[in-house]
Amino acid sequence: MENKNAWLKYDNTNELMAFAEEYRKFISSNKIERECVDFFTKLAREHGFISIEEARAAGKKLKAGDKVYASAMGKIVAFFQIGNESLEKGMNILGAHIDSPRLDIKQNPLYEDNNLALLDTHYYGGIKKYQWVTLPLALHGVVAKKDGTVVKVVIGEGEGEPVLGVSDLLIHLSADQLEKRGNKVVEGEALNILVGSIPLKAEKDSKEKKKDPVKENILKILKEKYGIEEADFLSAELEAVPAGRAKDYGLDNSMIMAYGQDDKVCAYPSYRAIEDLPVTERTAVCLLVDKEEIGSVGATGMHSRFFENAVAEVFDLCGGYNELALRRCLSNSNMLSSDVSAAFDPNYPDVMEKKNACYLCKGIALNKFTGSRGKSGSNDSNAEFVAKVRKIFDDADVSFQLCELGKVDQGGGGTIAYIMANYGMNVIDSGVGVLNMHAPWEITSKVDIYESFKGYKAFLINA
Repeated sequence: MENKNAWLKYDNTNELMAFAEEYRKFISSNKIERECVDFFTKLAREHGFISIEEARAAGKKLKAGDKVYASAMGKIVAFFQIGNESLEKGMNILGAHIDSPRLDIKQNPLYEDNNLALLDTHYYGGIKKYQWVTLPLALHGVVAKKDGTVVKVVIGEGEGEPVLGVSDLLIHLSADQLEKRGNKVVEGEALNILVGSIPLKAEKDSKEKKKDPVKENILKILKEKYGIEEADFLSAELEAVPAGRAKDYGLDNSMIMAYGQDDKVCAYPSYRAIEDLPVTERTAVCLLVDKEEIGSVGATGMHSRFFENAVAEVFDLCGGYNELALRRCLSNSNMLSSDVSAAFDPNYPDVMEKKNACYLCKGIALNKFTGSRGKSGSNDSNAEFVAKVRKIFDDADVSFQLCELGKVDQGGGGTIAYIMANYGMNVIDSGVGVLNMHAPWEITSKVDIYESFKGYKAFLINA
């Protein structure tokens, strides 16, 4: 079966391009999970969403069309629009993740070595470590201080602002390095970020020689700009990510190059799908989660009870909550696990089986199963649900393709789909094809992003 290039069905691409431009602006400015939660929550409130806590404090009983949200720790959020039907009959859910591979700053990171100041890092998620050297990097995150204040940090993104980076061995002296396997060319402990080289001068009357004057100068700068002491690194969450804004890509302006498109390229259209949704029969949900890249663990990952607790709160505000009704709600739900797929790359054709590969420009990618090799760790969607989603997309003129991640024994990966399927609900992976996945700069097609938005919205209305 041949899927047509989705660009061919558009005589006028103005709306498509405008949507892609808004997405490009979003991903340029929201590179970490905290920033995404802040961005989407602010936008949602402008479109009539209120927090569950506000609804509860006001004694509000939710009815069809009401909009509420729940969030936790600034890194996970769920948006609900109440439908006409009882929650017990199930919800239509879009679920994406907002964390991406990166370099996390360690808790005791700052040190000086031969008159250079550096930060120790611990990489997060699956990366090719050699891709992260010689890049301009920025620091994003927060520093929590003992007095209870939380300082937001963004260094390296402003116009004229300095960037940071990890150095690499020069080609002239790299004979031994180039003999190593790809996963050993750059070791994890070598991903140290260079942050300064100017020593802090001792005061004129002082006879004491400073032990680490370059490090002390960096601490002085951080103190003056952010009020941060060295000990405050102990309670900081700082992430090093590629610096700079997302770019239009290709001579025809048809693609976007950006950091963190896995999985923000699905999170953005998922949120936009629920933003101005008409009142639907079933309650519509957009769920944006953290920690997918490291196994969906922790209090803000999909394995936590966050979503289940949020649904219980919404059910209680709607009336009729009990444990059995909650279980029925979850098992009767339908979900698109809004996650990216690996797009076919003509430079590396041998890892794909072409009949079942995902291709740029052919619309939203449905992955019936993920996992690795023998579908290990996969949610394998049932045929009836796949057929239902196909009909929804066809009726809404959404371009889509059925795909798998790559050749059977080549490797694999997973999403949050199997976790939600544990409730007994119907789930299928559904998202945008990506080139350079997990690299510092990833490539997507604008038409695929727009088709995903159309597909997500149609699903919320009709599933």
